[in-house]
Amino acid sequence: MALGILLQSEADALLAMEKRRADDTVRPFPDRGGSLVIPLTSTDRREQFSLDLRRGRIRIEKATYQNRARSVVILARLDLGGPPHRNPDGVEMGSPHLHLYREGFGDKWAYQLPPADFSDPSDAWTTLQEFMRYCHIVEPPKIQRGLFP
Repeated sequence: MALGILLQSEADALLAMEKRRADDTVRPFPDRGGSLVIPLTSTDRREQFSLDLRRGRIRIEKATYQNRARSVVILARLDLGGPPHRNPDGVEMGSPHLHLYREGFGDKWAYQLPPADFSDPSDAWTTLQEFMRYCHIVEPPKIQRGLFP
């Protein structure tokens, strides 16, 4: 699908939309090298979303949290402990950084983490909770915290 699949106003509305877990399944927080895709739904159940969690295999601090809409549209992606990212304008963003959907570019633009929303990016578990709040997940999925969150 094309990167510009949504108008910016549509993507902004989807990110701002309140989301809830689609089921009551208890899922384990991914261990090293693990990943998880969790179904979400809008509170009125008209829109489907996914919360994707991936953990680094070698570097335990490396993680990616992602909120998708309509199966393929990445609304927000938080990269922790990874390499810097170069934006289309050539500006480099260090790690951690937050990718947000941008019309015509998809998730190709990264931004510094807003400090008001993310308190301690070195704490993967707390950052996951903050990312879910940032994405307006008002009824979070049931995730069991592991030994190495």
